[in-house]
Amino acid sequence: MFYKDERLALFIDGSNLYAAAKALGFDIDYKLLRQEFMRRGKMLRAFYYTALLENDEYSPIRPLVDWLHYNGFTMVTKPAKEYTDSMGRRKVKGNMDIELTVDAMELAPRVDHIVLFSGDGDFRPLIASLQRQGVRVSVVSTIRSQPPMISDELRRQADNFIELEDLRDVIGRPPREMPMEPRSVAAGVQ
Repeated sequence: MFYKDERLALFIDGSNLYAAAKALGFDIDYKLLRQEFMRRGKMLRAFYYTALLENDEYSPIRPLVDWLHYNGFTMVTKPAKEYTDSMGRRKVKGNMDIELTVDAMELAPRVDHIVLFSGDGDFRPLIASLQRQGVRVSVVSTIRSQPPMISDELRRQADNFIELEDLRDVIGRPPREMPMEPRSVAAGVQ
């Protein structure tokens, strides 16, 4: 449901896409993802949204954020907020919904088709607004995980639902090979 001459923009809810891919048991190769959608239309922008822990010595997402920034993605980040819940558990909050929504609304007059990588039902009003402006909206998430990672209302509102599992062979990173143990150790021979 893509047309070669349409102007496309990708909006990636980083934590949501990560959780969906993890639930399906694979990692996203973002270079392949970008290439796939450049092939489907005239891609104007690929936005990636994520909150970052600022006070950690090392953030596991930092190398990905840096790579995406240098490889054609528009990075939208903000500091995550850390807090302790009523049960004494350390929690991190870093919702990027407002930033994604504002950017999509601003870009709407310049695109024909927006691809939203999220299953978050909070985006249903955004999709409805984009559609009223004449923008087609595809949503990428999964119904094949337990529980499904996309809300039913978001899936119904979208012009097109793309099952993430169906993209695995196109945008998935090959599984990393585990180093082989020497045969004698594995067999218990000394």
